[in-house]
Amino acid sequence: MNEEVIFGIGGMGFVLFILSLITIVAVVVISQVLKTTRAKAASMAEIARDEAYRKLAEEAVKVQQKIAEEQQKIVKDLSEMKERINAMEKMLREVG
Repeated sequence: MNEEVIFGIGGMGFVLFILSLITIVAVVVISQVLKTTRAKAASMAEIARDEAYRKLAEEAVKVQQKIAEEQQKIVKDLSEMKERINAMEKMLREVG
């Protein structure tokens, strides 16, 4: 073989090697960028979901407090009604 042919084949091999290396690096970089983008999107979705749960929990606490206040009011009203009924029963016994 001629020296020019050998150097030509070697040069083509070197160019193919470099192109393959560049392709591999490009594929790795693109896949990592896509993974990072997916991770950020998942993180943002998780943050939004956590925020929604936090708001829901705050609303639940407010509703529970309101229910507790209403229950206290009902207990107070019932005790007043019981006192009135007892007073009416006492009055009816005295009359009858």
